[in-house]
Parts: sequence; structure tokens; C-alpha cells
Amino acid sequence: MTAVETQITYSNSYTIQHEEAYMIQEDDWDRDLLLDPAWEKQQRKTFTAWCNSHLRKAGTQIENIEEDFRNGLKLMLLLEVISGERLPKPDKGKMRFHKIANVNKALDFICSKGVKLVSIGAEEIVDGNVKMTLGMIWTIILRFAIQDISVEETSAKEGLLLWCQRKTAPYRNVNVQNFHISWKDGLALCALIHRHRPDLIDYSKLRKDDPIGNLNTAFEVAEKFLDIPKMLDAEDIVNTPKPDEKAIMTYVSCFYHAFAGAEQAETAANRICKVLAVNQENEKLMEEYEKLASELLEWIRRTIPWLENRVSEQTMRAMQQKLEDFRDYRRVHKPPRVQEKCQLEINFNTLQTKLRLSNRPAFMPSEGKMVSDIANAWKGLEQVEKGYEEWLLTEIRRLERVDHLAEKFKQKCSMHEAWTAGKEDLLSQKDYETASLMEIRALMRKHEAFESDLAAHQDRVEQIAAIAQELK
Repeated sequence: MTAVETQITYSNSYTIQHEEAYMIQEDDWDRDLLLDPAWEKQQRKTFTAWCNSHLRKAGTQIENIEEDFRNGLKLMLLLEVISGERLPKPDKGKMRFHKIANVNKALDFICSKGVKLVSIGAEEIVDGNVKMTLGMIWTIILRFAIQDISVEETSAKEGLLLWCQRKTAPYRNVNVQNFHISWKDGLALCALIHRHRPDLIDYSKLRKDDPIGNLNTAFEVAEKFLDIPKMLDAEDIVNTPKPDEKAIMTYVSCFYHAFAGAEQAETAANRICKVLAVNQENEKLMEEYEKLASELLEWIRRTIPWLENRVSEQTMRAMQQKLEDFRDYRRVHKPPRVQEKCQLEINFNTLQTKLRLSNRPAFMPSEGKMVSDIANAWKGLEQVEKGYEEWLLTEIRRLERVDHLAEKFKQKCSMHEAWTAGKEDLLSQKDYETASLMEIRALMRKHEAFESDLAAHQDRVEQIAAIAQELK
């Protein structure tokens, strides 16, 4: 952290240097008011209450701000509480040099946090210098309660002012422009409370002409329900032309930390819920992937043996039924599985993208269920499917030819049977034994004609024999 140099004038001998604009007094600040003890009274009360709001966490408190920090012990304790860090072990002695040593340890710690203290020495704090003590406490408040406030790229005083403006913008009679007169009527404080806890204040019943009532309402509600101690007096604020800016800033910063902390916690809770929702969605996608992968692989496992069954049927009707079953598989059963495979790949890629964006490890499916495993199984299915289709078409063409040959064989056999009908009886007759020479000559001519006809039918017999051989 860079050094923070503060310059705030409390007296001719006391300055703190700071580089930030919010640490420099406004140019229009009334010099007479700086010399008025009213600012000291408001700062005493506010700074004391602010210190006690932290010291009570350690089981102690202060009564007199310039007296109770003189030995440095409670000052060191305050710094430990608000920073959450351990300071060097304090000196337990009661001598002046022990007190100076303890205060120096506290001042060294403040410097280690980037604040450069100028003209503030341990001796002034030990001696009970009011202005120096108040200046030191204001520096602590700035560093630990205001400096880290950040709203829309503005920080510290400007950030706190912008936060107040954003929160009170919708409220009537509220126009926060600074940390002094904008808060005199109490409506800005009530608006801040109502914006975050509308159950605590009925803003519609507040009146601008009742500043003391409004301020006391805000003080009482904040103390009772928000654990913000009363740090200001309503009469002091109303009766002062320009309330002390440091006192108002200190008190208002308590509201910022109370409400902004709750908002941050709510934001964190919402973020956790969102992360849980994303994780649940991712787990659901993982489960869906595993389920779809298992079902698809099981279907492929059952389908491949059916496609590998190449036992040919004996009839064309049976083979045509096989072909129709295959076409039904292609039209009805396979398309949903194609969609499942595509959805599986989409789910896998979507899941991996979600996990990568949320900085989570990549999803590793169960063994044998990787996208590559499914792609290989699907490739094997389509290869078997292609082979089955080719076999079916080949078998059907073969059966068609067999049916054609069988019909041709039948026709040729019928024609041959028709030709041979009666020929054997005719040849077995012995009418030549009683025939005359002329009749014998006629029978010989008739036999010669039969032999010629038989030679002509020999080709048909050979064709029948060839068809029969092919049918085998």
C-alpha cells in the first residue's frame, strides 16, 4: 500500500499530511467554527463512541478519550481489534517512558498501514493533548473505516457520499450533498435505515420540521436494532450552523459497514446459491450423460447380433419379411437413437464448457462411456448394418433367380412330359410282326421321323438337366 499523507489542521502546531482530496478541509469552511468548541464536543462524543464500539469486543471501553489513551495500552488494543493483527507486546510499567513506548508502538503500526503522521508525537498523546488525540483517532477512523469504502470507482469520502446519495435518492425531502448540513434534519439518516430495513421506520410519518425527533428516531433505532451506538446528540447537530463533518462521516460510515456488509453477505449467499445451482445442473448433466450413454450402448449391443445373423430363409416371402424388418429398423427404431447420440455429444460438450468456465475439473465419464467409445460402437453398428443390407439384397436377388429358374424348369419339364406322353407305349408295340412289307416300310418311315424329333428334343433335355443342376 502506498503511503497516505494526511493534512488536517487542528491548531497552529498540529498537522497530518495526506495525499487524498477527502482529507483536505473544504475551502468554504468557516474559520470561526474551527475555533468554536462545538466541533471539539461533537468529535469527543462521536470518536469516543466509535472507539468503544470496537473496544467492547475486547471487554473494555474508555470514558475520557484524551486520558484513557495516555498510557497507550487501550490505544494498542483498539488497533488490534480494528485491524485483526497483533501489535508488539506493550510495556507494563507506569513510568512516562513506558507510556511513550506504548504510544510509539501504536503510531508505528499506523504508519505501517500507509499513513504518514507529521507533527504527532507520542509525548503529546501521553500528555493528554486533546487536539492531537482527536486528530490521531480521526486518522485511525479514516484509515480503517472510510479509506477502503469503494462505490462505482470512487473511494473513501467520495465513495461514502455517493453511497448515501444512491441509497437516499428516492426519498422526499432528502438531498445529500455533504457530511454536515445535509444531515441536520435527520431525514437522511432515517432514509438510510428505511432503505435497508423498512420494518424499523415508518418514513411516511416523518416531518421535515421535526429534526430533533427525526434524529433521535434514527439514533434509537440504529442503537437498538442495528448495533450502531449513539455517537451524536440531536440538539448539538440542530443547534450548530454546520455540524462537524468528521463526526457525521464517522457515524454514517457505521451505517455503510452495517448495511454494505449485509449486502455483501447477501451477495455472497446469492453467489453461493448460484454456484450450488450450477453444480447441481452440472451433476444432472453428468447423470443424464451416463444414463443416455448406458442406454445407447446397450441398444447397440443388442442390435449388432441381430444384424450379424446371416441365416438365409428358404422362401422369397420369408426373405422379403426380413427386408421389411430391416427397413422398419431404419425408419422407426434407429432415428431416435441417432437423436440420442447427437444429444449425448451436445450434453458432453455443454458440460465441459460449463466446467471450464467455472474453473472445475473436466468431466470424465465411466470407463467405456467416453464420446470416443460411443463413436466407435456406433461405427461398428453402421458397418454391420451396411453388411446386413448388402447380404439381404444379394439373398433376395439369388432367391428371385432361383424362383425364375424353378418356373423355367417347371415349364420345360411340362413341355417335355407332354411330348413324351404316349411315346413309350407307341414304341413298345409289336405291330411290325404281323405287318405287310408296305406297312413295315411305313412303320420305318414313322420311326425315322420319331428319331429326328427325339434328336430335336435332346437340347431341351440338356437344358432341363442344366437348370436342375443350377437349382441344386
